[in-house]
Amino acid sequence: MAVREMAAGPPGPGRDEEAALLFERAHYRHDPRWLLPVPPRLCLACALELLPEPGVSLVRKKHVLSCFRDALIRHTSLITQLVAQDQRVCIHFISTLFGLLCSTEDGSTADLCIEVLIQLITQLKLEQTIHCLLDECHRELCNMPSMRGSLATLTLLGKLVDAIPALADTLVMEHGNLMEHLLRGLVYPSEGVQASVCYLYGKLYAAPVAAEMLSGHFREKLCPLFLSTLDSAQTKELQINCLGLLRQLLKYDLFVTMIMNKSALLESAESVEGPPRETSLPLVLKKLLLSRDETLQVASVHCITAVLVHSPVKHAQTFIHADIPEFLFERLSSSSEVLIWSVYSCLILLAEEPLFFSKCHTVYGIESVVRSLQGSLKVNNTELHKQGLLLFAEILTRQPEEIKLFTSSAMCRDAGRVLQEAVSSPVLEVAAEAVKATSAFLRKDHQSSPPVQYRELRALVEAMLSRCADLSQTPLNRRPLGHTSSRDLDKAILRRGKFLQSALEGFQNACRLAVEFQSEPLAQENPFTAPSAEKEDTLEAFSEFLLSTYDSLCVPMVMRHSEQATHPALMEVFFSTLHSLFVIVPHMREKFSKKLAASSFIRLTLELKARFCSGLSHSALNQVCSSFLYYMCLNLLSTPEKTRPPSQEELSAVSELLQHGLPQINSRGPESLAFLSDRQYVEETARKRQYCILILFYLAYIHEDRFVLEAELFVAVQSFLLSLKDQGECPPPVVFRASIYLLAVCQDKDGALDEVSVSAIRKFLEDIPDLHLVYTHHSSMLKFFLLYPVLMSRFGHRVLELWFSWEEISYEELDCVPSAGQPTLPAGLAALFLILRSSPSILLILLDLIYSSPVDIARKVLIILRTFLRRNEDVQVGGLIRGHFLLILQHLLVEYGPSTSGASGNLPLLLSLLSLVQLRSESEQELDSMAMKLLHQVSKLCGKCSPTDVAILQPSFNFLYWSLHQTTPCSRQRAAAVLLSSTALMELLEKLLVLTWAKAGSPGTELLCSAWLLTTSLSAQQHRSSLQVHQTLSVELDQVLNVLSFPKKQAALLSAAIVRFLRTALQQGFSSALVVLVPSGARPPPVPEDTVLAPLGTSQVLSLVIGLQNLLVQKDPLLSQSCVGCLEALLDYLHARSPDVALHVASQPWNRFLLFTLLDAGENSFLRPEVLRLMTLFVRFQSSSILSHEEVGHVLQEAALADLSALSSTTLQALRGFFLQVRSMGLLADPSTAQTLQASLEGLLAQASSAQPPLQDMLCLGGVAVSLSHIRD
Repeated sequence: MAVREMAAGPPGPGRDEEAALLFERAHYRHDPRWLLPVPPRLCLACALELLPEPGVSLVRKKHVLSCFRDALIRHTSLITQLVAQDQRVCIHFISTLFGLLCSTEDGSTADLCIEVLIQLITQLKLEQTIHCLLDECHRELCNMPSMRGSLATLTLLGKLVDAIPALADTLVMEHGNLMEHLLRGLVYPSEGVQASVCYLYGKLYAAPVAAEMLSGHFREKLCPLFLSTLDSAQTKELQINCLGLLRQLLKYDLFVTMIMNKSALLESAESVEGPPRETSLPLVLKKLLLSRDETLQVASVHCITAVLVHSPVKHAQTFIHADIPEFLFERLSSSSEVLIWSVYSCLILLAEEPLFFSKCHTVYGIESVVRSLQGSLKVNNTELHKQGLLLFAEILTRQPEEIKLFTSSAMCRDAGRVLQEAVSSPVLEVAAEAVKATSAFLRKDHQSSPPVQYRELRALVEAMLSRCADLSQTPLNRRPLGHTSSRDLDKAILRRGKFLQSALEGFQNACRLAVEFQSEPLAQENPFTAPSAEKEDTLEAFSEFLLSTYDSLCVPMVMRHSEQATHPALMEVFFSTLHSLFVIVPHMREKFSKKLAASSFIRLTLELKARFCSGLSHSALNQVCSSFLYYMCLNLLSTPEKTRPPSQEELSAVSELLQHGLPQINSRGPESLAFLSDRQYVEETARKRQYCILILFYLAYIHEDRFVLEAELFVAVQSFLLSLKDQGECPPPVVFRASIYLLAVCQDKDGALDEVSVSAIRKFLEDIPDLHLVYTHHSSMLKFFLLYPVLMSRFGHRVLELWFSWEEISYEELDCVPSAGQPTLPAGLAALFLILRSSPSILLILLDLIYSSPVDIARKVLIILRTFLRRNEDVQVGGLIRGHFLLILQHLLVEYGPSTSGASGNLPLLLSLLSLVQLRSESEQELDSMAMKLLHQVSKLCGKCSPTDVAILQPSFNFLYWSLHQTTPCSRQRAAAVLLSSTALMELLEKLLVLTWAKAGSPGTELLCSAWLLTTSLSAQQHRSSLQVHQTLSVELDQVLNVLSFPKKQAALLSAAIVRFLRTALQQGFSSALVVLVPSGARPPPVPEDTVLAPLGTSQVLSLVIGLQNLLVQKDPLLSQSCVGCLEALLDYLHARSPDVALHVASQPWNRFLLFTLLDAGENSFLRPEVLRLMTLFVRFQSSSILSHEEVGHVLQEAALADLSALSSTTLQALRGFFLQVRSMGLLADPSTAQTLQASLEGLLAQASSAQPPLQDMLCLGGVAVSLSHIRD
């Protein structure tokens, strides 16, 4: 026995499992085809007999079902083919499984049966089996006395319909009375059964046809029962299935209306006392919102949203009256992203109902929204960010102005910071929603809680524009090899444009906010700011920030974007904001307008209008652009830079003209030019439009925006003016000003107006009261008026006066520049100089201006003429100017008689110019009759002056002095005779000389210098030519000697002039018929040795010598030469009267100290002319104690070694004089050196005499006319 069992093998687990799957008692009868060839080795026939067998344990039945399920899953086609091959077996198998389902009380077994049935039915796809199962279910429910055992059947039906949705229609149509059993199940006191019923209902109502057929069933029976079930549900399963059914019902507008109408009726009956009534949907959902189950909360919110989606207008009020918004706001504190997103969506729909705001739900919930956004932005959920910002934007936008949303400044600040963070999001969609919310946030009623936090607003605007700038700088995605997908590129550009437009709308709201706060004193600044704190948190600072930011950031962004695409809506916002900026910072609007005009905004606006606003299209854009141009033009015209500001009357007229004309201008530049050129009869409306076009061109050209060709504009303006003339019209001053300016700046170098046009322009100009009404400052305007003789003769004087009054250059710096400097001239001045060179007669107009214009203008003209004469020495205009000046001077002397007190204040300027012209005259030029007349008139003018008339006398004396020294000896004699004949002039000179040592009332060093030099010149010429003297000049000799012997702090030039006067007196031996040197008062009788020196005394001589030595030590070149010359004249005077005194003076030991002091001035200092002349003087008087013979030889040797070619002619003459004096005294120790030196000197002097003198003899030093040769020789 044991051997037989071992041979049979041990009973392993595989054998037991296979045995469990077979029904041993009947398996032998079964066809092998029912045995599965693959594991699990299940016999379907055995399963059919085993499952209904009451004697088989439930565990074994479950095992068989489980294996069959696994086989069905793993070997679907094999099982389905096996079962489907016999229809009867198939139906029997379904019935067997259904019978097991209905008979078992074990829940897991029932679930397994349902699963196997569903899988089998769905895989077989046989209509007959499906109907068989439905019939079985229907029969089961109908035969059931109560719903106690209906759970499995109901569950099976629900999952069957879920698996095969088409069965819903079949169930409703073929098994309609099944609905009654479902209603019974819904009221059965088992939440499991109720849950199954709700699940099945949900699947039925998910089918549109079935739902429509069940609409009456729902309205009449199911609706109240279902809401009651949902309200009383305790288990989560029932709650979920009820909400699932509700979600399906809420997909249909019909069921939504039924439910909400019933809810509204129930709510209206709430106040009526009585037994407990049916519940309403809002109350049920509110109850679920209060639950702690997040799933139920989400489902509840979804249901509310589903209702509102159909019609917020119809159904929102019901939820709002039920206070649903409060509970939704409370749910925003959840950490669930799904719940928060759902609440956001629901609240967005509720926000469409005004009652949502009027019942102050937003005021209650805004803090929750802000805090929720703060938290949401920290998680990486783009959809959540977008939905939250969308809700925030809706609330901010729809909130009524009379109900303040933010009840505290802290909450407003937090909201601004949330938006600031959101607009900085790297996700464009999120940033776009944030920008829209920011735009809504920038509203007065949202910000007016004092204090207004301008710093926070500024930070928010900066963040918004910064994000916009980042986007605009991000390169567009391009395909490899540079190929661009045009569709993707267009979409990207469109997205950028929309984002930029939203940002500009937000900025525009910020501007509107600033404008609205201007009328509120409390909003001007933060009252809690310390007085010493920096005023950043003020409306003014915020307004200036807006202007600066728009100028530096927004305008460039829009310009860059417009290069890629131009969107009318974007440009409308852009120009509307530009318009508002004129109002935000009033004191900056003119400057801002000028910058816009200089940046070609007139051209940009006109091109935009021409492109989009032709006809009636884009009327809003046309209005915005026209309004912008209107205000910009008014700002530019009211505060012009280059013309006078218009009167209020003119500004009003221009305002009306622009206001009506600008909206009608929608043409491009060439079209506008053609319109201007129309010579046919122009009606009033068209004429005003032409006026507007001209004003726009004028303002554009003034700001260097030349967007039409100058030649074409030049022709168009001519035609316009001729059209006006033909129709007998006179344009307004501002229009004519524009026309003249455009003609001037567009005129070609070779082109010119014809006589007809010039005549028309002159006629228009003559009808204008004053030229300043139509003058615009520009060099081309000056050229225009001076180019045409007809205009220059009539208007040249006034145009030049206006030009000088407007020209802004540094005249003082220009006047101080020496002629050798020749700096670059300003453009306007260079243009004027070109005109003066081409037409010197204009200088006469300038002379009239100097005399007749206001002093400031006359001084400008004088400086310009001085500069012109210095720079254009080749232009010979001296005779022209002198002749015209003579006429002016004659008129003056006749008009004002014996006194110049009433003369024009510009006379000194004219005299100054006359002096300059005289200085430019050639030396040794014969004085003609005009020059002599002018000399006579100037001397008469001087005679009418008092010493205090320095402004007139100084240039007059300069002219007289230069006239004496810049002419031939014959003319000099005649000129001196003319001056000596003026007794009044001589008396004036005497008064001025006396004032030199007066303690008070001195007229000034310059005038005294000129008086001494002129007196010296006249005295020398009178003595030389024995001219008749009509009036002598008395000068106190003691005062002259005192001034030189004891010099005070005075100008070197004045000392040089007085020394030159004394030198002349010494040369004349004090015998001048003109100048009488008188003693200062009673003097003691002279000693015998002083008699020969009269009128000098020995002490006076010695004091004078010491004074001259002191002046020499100052080492001023001009003063030194004058002093040396005076020493020469003094020693000659002494030698002629007392040689011993002369030798005594020449041998004074101080002379050697003086000489070595002068020689100590540097290398080769002995080669200075004054030192050479001084040494010559000492050699002449044999002052060997001063300059020894060895020292003389040393000087000659050094001179022979020096580069004599670098010396001036004056120095060479002095060196030659020294050499000849040494030779005549026999002091040449080295004959070869002397011979070499003599040959060099004679050769160099010959060259110097044949060449032009390198240095100018006539100079103006400190305003004093000086002849160097007169001082030196």
